[in-house]
Amino acid sequence: MFILPGILGLVFLIFVRPFEFIEALQGIPMLYMAFGLAVFGYAVDVRLGFSDVRPVPQLVWSGIFFVWCVITGLVKAPGELAGEALRLTVALILFYVVAHGVRTFKMFEILASAVLVCSLFVCAVCVHQGLSERQCIALAPHEGRLSTGVADGRFCEEPEQCYGPQAEPGYSYRCEKAGLLGTSAIGDRVRYLGLLQDPNEVSLVVAAALPIAFAFYQRRKTSGRLVLLIVSLLLVALTVLFSKSRGGQLVFLTVIGVYFIKKYGWKGAMLGALGALPILAFGGRGGEEASESSLERLECWYAGVSMFRADPIFGVGLGQFTQHHFLTAHNSYVLAAGELGLVGTVVWVSIIWLSVKIPWVAMVDLENVPGADVARIWSVALLASMAGMAIGVFFLSFNYHYILWLFVGLSGSFFMAVKGHLPEWRVPFGWKDITAVTLGSLWVIVVIFLYTRGKI
Repeated sequence: MFILPGILGLVFLIFVRPFEFIEALQGIPMLYMAFGLAVFGYAVDVRLGFSDVRPVPQLVWSGIFFVWCVITGLVKAPGELAGEALRLTVALILFYVVAHGVRTFKMFEILASAVLVCSLFVCAVCVHQGLSERQCIALAPHEGRLSTGVADGRFCEEPEQCYGPQAEPGYSYRCEKAGLLGTSAIGDRVRYLGLLQDPNEVSLVVAAALPIAFAFYQRRKTSGRLVLLIVSLLLVALTVLFSKSRGGQLVFLTVIGVYFIKKYGWKGAMLGALGALPILAFGGRGGEEASESSLERLECWYAGVSMFRADPIFGVGLGQFTQHHFLTAHNSYVLAAGELGLVGTVVWVSIIWLSVKIPWVAMVDLENVPGADVARIWSVALLASMAGMAIGVFFLSFNYHYILWLFVGLSGSFFMAVKGHLPEWRVPFGWKDITAVTLGSLWVIVVIFLYTRGKI
C-alpha cells in the first residue's frame, strides 16, 4: 500500500524522464529519491503487515546473479567495479520492490496501468516525431554522434543544407525529424530520451507493454477500454514502424502471436502473422544501410563469443565488453556469455526463463479454476510481454536495463498475487530446468559462433 507512490514514481521517471527536458529538474537525483521512497514504503508495509518478506521464485537467482557479477568484476576489472555494481544494484532493487511490494491484483493493475500510460506517452512522442518535418539538428562540440542535439528551426532535406552562414561555428549538424520535448530521430528512425534513446529499445519496450491494453479490455469489455486498446495498437504499431527496428517487429509479432495462439491454437499464429504483414512490409531498414548494420551486429556477436572462448568461466568481467570491442554486443545472451562466462549466462537466462514460466504455469494451472478469471487474463498478458522481451533482447544489450528488471518484477508480483488466493500454488524450478537452460545457453553460443565465423 505505502510502496505504491514510490514505485509509480519510479515507473514515471524511468519511462518519461522529465528531468531530461525540464531544466529546473536537471541535477536533482529524482530517480534515487524515488528509489528511496519505494524502499521506505516497502519497509512500512512490512512493519504494518501489508506485506512480508516471502521470496518470489526469481529472488534467489537474482542474488546469485549479483554475487557472480561482482566476482567477475573483482577478477577482471576491480578498478571499475563500483560504478557497474551500482547500476546493477539499482536494477535489482527495482525488481525486488516491485516483485515483493506489489502483492495483490488491485495493486498489480495499478502498476500495470502506469506502465501502459507511460509507454503510450512515449509512443505519442515517437509518432509525432515520425510525422514531423526534417530540421537541422545542431550538435555542440562535446556532444556525441547519437546525441539528440537541438533543432534550430531550419528545415532541410540533406545535412549539407544545415551548414553555411547560419550555422554555429564549431557545431556539427544532422538533418533529422525533430519531435516534442527536444527529441530527434537518428538515421530517420524515431526514438525517445534517456533509457529509450535507442530506436530498437523504444520499439521493444512499447511492444512488450501492449498486452496490458489487451488485459484491461478483457477484464471489462467497455467501449472506453476498447478505444484504449485500439489507440494502443495504433500507437505501438506506428512507433515500431517508424523506428525501423527489425527486433521491434519480432517483439510485436510475438505479442500478437501469443494472443492468436491462445485463442485459435497454432493456426492462429498464421492469422496473426498475416495481420502483421503491413509492419513487416513497410518497417525495417533496407539497402546498404541495413546490410552494414547486420554485418556490424554479426561482428559484435563474434567478438562476444570470442571473449567467452577466451575465458568461459569469468568472461571479461561485469561491464567490460566495450573495453574489448568498440561496440556493445547487441545481443543480451552474447553479452552475458562474453562478460560473465557460462555461470553468469545460465543464471541470467534462468531469471528470464522463470519470468516466462510463472505466467505460463498460471495459465495452464488455472485454466479451469472457478473464479480465477483475473489471474487467467493477466497470465496471458504477462506471458506475451515476457515472451516478447525474451526474443527482443536477442538483438539488444539489455541485461542490466531497468525496464527489463521492471518486467521481471511484474512477473514476480503476479506470482505473489496468485499466491495470495492460492497459497499452495507453486512454480517448480529444478534440475531439469537448470539442465535445459545450460544446454540451451551453450547451444545458442555455439550456433552464433559457427554462424558468425562463416559470415565475417
